[in-house]
Amino acid sequence: MMTKKEWHACLEVMEEMFPDAHCELVHKNPFELLIATLLSAQCTDKLVNKVTATLFEKYHAPEDYIAVPLEELQQDIRSIGLYRNKAKNIQALSHILINSYNSEVPADRDLLMTLPGVGRKTANVVVSVAFNIPAMAVDTHVERVSKRLGLCRWKDNPLQVEEVLMKKTPAHDWSKTHHQIIFFGRYHCKAQNPQCSVCPLFDRCREGQKRARKGLVNRETSVEID
Repeated sequence: MMTKKEWHACLEVMEEMFPDAHCELVHKNPFELLIATLLSAQCTDKLVNKVTATLFEKYHAPEDYIAVPLEELQQDIRSIGLYRNKAKNIQALSHILINSYNSEVPADRDLLMTLPGVGRKTANVVVSVAFNIPAMAVDTHVERVSKRLGLCRWKDNPLQVEEVLMKKTPAHDWSKTHHQIIFFGRYHCKAQNPQCSVCPLFDRCREGQKRARKGLVNRETSVEID
């Protein structure tokens, strides 16, 4: 397992690679971020931004989402995966925000997680990005990178990954680190064809070393064999 010192060295490299890493979900306020993050489950940020470009012109507040039939909202987000269930959750959480929170998004992870369709990852993103509260959201990129580098065990679930990351990362860097790991995983250490041949963390990465032993990486020519 990677030590805290080794992890901090990795973070320094990610900082050099992606100093401006940020939330790529386009939004103007906490409520829009909540909706966008909910929609992003099992979906790319790029597609979510395409959908919300028109969605957020039509719907501005929780009241707007419950003012239309469920079928209409479903059609508005039809290109998003799991759109039927997500539309139901959006209307359900809109009712709760109106009735319990004066139509405002609560700046509390535990309260956010009581909303329909809002899991721990979504809640962490919202409190971190919208309210500047230190949090470590674990999505597929964060989980993949953490395990490939050997920071976490392969069998760890997202909560266990989050706990390790928080333990080994200074609290004031949690939000920044979250985005830098995402950028590293999204644009460099991809699920398919990771750029091991040119990766500055190759010597520290157990997945990269494993791929090299299998002959899948040629560091001398900087060419991925697969």
